[in-house]
Amino acid sequence: MKITFLGTGTSQGVPVIACQCKVCKSNDEHDKRLRSSIMIETGEKTIIVDTGPDFRQQMLRENVTNIDAILFTHEHKDHTAGLDDIRAFNYVKQMHVDVYAEERVQLALKKEFAYIFAEKKYPGVPQINLNTITNREFYIGDISIVPIRAMHYRLPVLGFRIGDFTYITDFNYIPEEEKEKIIGSKHIVVTGLRKQKHISHFTIYEAIAFIEELSPMRGYITHCSHQLGLYQEIQKELPKNTVLAYDGLRIEI
Repeated sequence: MKITFLGTGTSQGVPVIACQCKVCKSNDEHDKRLRSSIMIETGEKTIIVDTGPDFRQQMLRENVTNIDAILFTHEHKDHTAGLDDIRAFNYVKQMHVDVYAEERVQLALKKEFAYIFAEKKYPGVPQINLNTITNREFYIGDISIVPIRAMHYRLPVLGFRIGDFTYITDFNYIPEEEKEKIIGSKHIVVTGLRKQKHISHFTIYEAIAFIEELSPMRGYITHCSHQLGLYQEIQKELPKNTVLAYDGLRIEI
């Protein structure tokens, strides 16, 4: 299984529009972060987790020619806004794309992208198959997906475990019974927004503590804001088994 970090930034991305801070003005490509998303390739299936506003750019950058499924963690715009661009895959492959989301998230998609779900569809709109998920295991083909319930302040969100890989972004609390689903993962990705406390995200210190508690072979920190600091400086502060993820990072499991 290969995982590609399509984006590792927070809702505004990095650089932030009009910001003149040292991170936003950095020339280091590691400090340029599109909105958070990953691509999972198993050999048989290509799965995207979240389609943010940068989805088109991410697909072109990685030269993606096919996707089999999209998983949504939650309905916030920085995780869903790019859904319209799946119509390119519809056209090229002449097939619908399977979308997996909770009922609440589906309602938000239907409101935001009403034309996709209209009874009388405009020609060329995205073609999707909606699949309802909860926090119980489901399958995409032969691939087991274990949803993990977490809280993004007061909003329930889902992370996902596939084999030895777990991905949870946009959260600052997880129940103990859900945390047990992660135990044994060799690779764990979690949000680490900044150093200062935040109402709905782990700080980088909370992310490090979470990774240390679950003791994976390797931990990765994503959904980073420009307030976190320069990549080269922050990476030096992290434990040896923890990586500050960056756009385009690939790992094989």
